[in-house]
Amino acid sequence: MSDTRPGFAVVVFAIALLASGPATAQAQSLDEVLKRSAAYVSEFRKQLSGIVAEETYKQDIALTARIGGGSGKARLLRSDLLLVKPADSERYVELRDVFEVDGSPVRDRESRIETLLNNQVTRDGDARLAEIIAASARYNIGSITRNINTPLMALIFLDETNQQRFNFKHAAKGKPVFADAKDHAANDAPVFRVSTEMWTIEYAERGRNTIIKGPDGRDRPAHGRFWINPANGSVLISELIVDTGGVIATVTVSYQSEPLMGFLVPVEMRESYIRPGERISGRAEYSKFRPLQK
Repeated sequence: MSDTRPGFAVVVFAIALLASGPATAQAQSLDEVLKRSAAYVSEFRKQLSGIVAEETYKQDIALTARIGGGSGKARLLRSDLLLVKPADSERYVELRDVFEVDGSPVRDRESRIETLLNNQVTRDGDARLAEIIAASARYNIGSITRNINTPLMALIFLDETNQQRFNFKHAAKGKPVFADAKDHAANDAPVFRVSTEMWTIEYAERGRNTIIKGPDGRDRPAHGRFWINPANGSVLISELIVDTGGVIATVTVSYQSEPLMGFLVPVEMRESYIRPGERISGRAEYSKFRPLQK
């Protein structure tokens, strides 16, 4: 059966923790850890789909002459971030619903949220989803258009149905994640120390019909790393890198426990898009996680 799922464009870009198993990390194989991660991601999406978070997202653009010496332009977005599953669809979609740009409101926030919570998005189908995704992307600064800058994008690669698209490699294990500079994830993710052993798992997409595609429809294979708790498959940090031939895109997301929710949630996303003459950097923080009130 052919894969008819829409791709995520990259440059035009034209998108409760599970219980720990009894086996020790040392005794587990990479295949076992990946199976746990697939189950974890599936359950994680179900939990997060009932949650709305507030995103504070700063973007900065610099010309080549200014890289390392100052920014050329900045933008601050505030948005509601929701994870929804359209009717008659097998995939979840992240919606960044921008309500403020550089301190100025761009819409009636409460009215828009009420529309989303009444499931009008899912009833109207993929066309309505595409409209909202495009509307939020238009606030991105710079001439590099993108829609992969959402915190859960890389988790798609861990789906049970998608893992066969990738080569995975257990690169390292240890308690402190990012113990020194050489172990830092891209975009200077903050030092993140944990009390349990974490596995660094590298991935690289292979074959045709890649999940991310360019504006011309050409395949754009992804690669990067996950930092995973091997006991339950939970993802602590994800790293996504895509080289389009003209733009190198890197998106790194950190997850932490949210006491009120009772499971891990994204707390920070850092990104960069680099091509000759231009570099765009972004940092998004997530807070005010709350259940959807329908």
